[in-house]
Amino acid sequence: MVHCLTGQKKQAADSGRDARHTTQVTGRPISRFTLARRLHGGGLFARRPVRCVPLTPAHRRRRSLWCREHRNWRDNEWGRVLFTDESRFSLSSDSRRILIWRERGSRNHPSNINEMDSYGSSGVLVWEGIMLGSRTDLQIFDAGSVNGTRYCNEILLPCGRLFRGAMGLLFLFMDDNAQCHRLVAAEQLLESEDIERMDWPARSPDLNTIEHVWDFLG
Repeated sequence: MVHCLTGQKKQAADSGRDARHTTQVTGRPISRFTLARRLHGGGLFARRPVRCVPLTPAHRRRRSLWCREHRNWRDNEWGRVLFTDESRFSLSSDSRRILIWRERGSRNHPSNINEMDSYGSSGVLVWEGIMLGSRTDLQIFDAGSVNGTRYCNEILLPCGRLFRGAMGLLFLFMDDNAQCHRLVAAEQLLESEDIERMDWPARSPDLNTIEHVWDFLG
């Protein structure tokens, strides 16, 4: 599936359907391969669209502040951090693999960006944590989503204790601002286990290095 960019407007299409439509309109047969070559000749190339969550001015300011605060961190400081996240993998089609036709250098043009608050609720939910030189086991949640109880019992207790025990007070735990992560029970558990949580700006999945892992696996 591709989208065709025409006059800065993204239109749903696919090369096979476009070829058939062109044949119907012109009365001349054209294959999807010929269509693709013509688009390439016109400077359009099939690329994955940039995805992002919608941001308010306050979100942007907080993200910018966080980046400035951490821009001079060295490897030994980042090496303290366990970056964690959940991701849902679809068992059917994956909209992240949809392509768009766009010109070179236009990756971040607003017309080529898909703003999405969520990515669907079907599929298998998995959790993972990574850090320099180490990682957690992959946790698979077959039944439903993660609530506060499951997050505490299946993630924070076993994984938090393991890495806190290995690294001591240097250990820094990173999770995002999902509702189940910020419940009082989760806060109390981290405090009781003497685990420091990294401050994290809202709506900032792209700042989490583990997103590259999800992108590769997806």
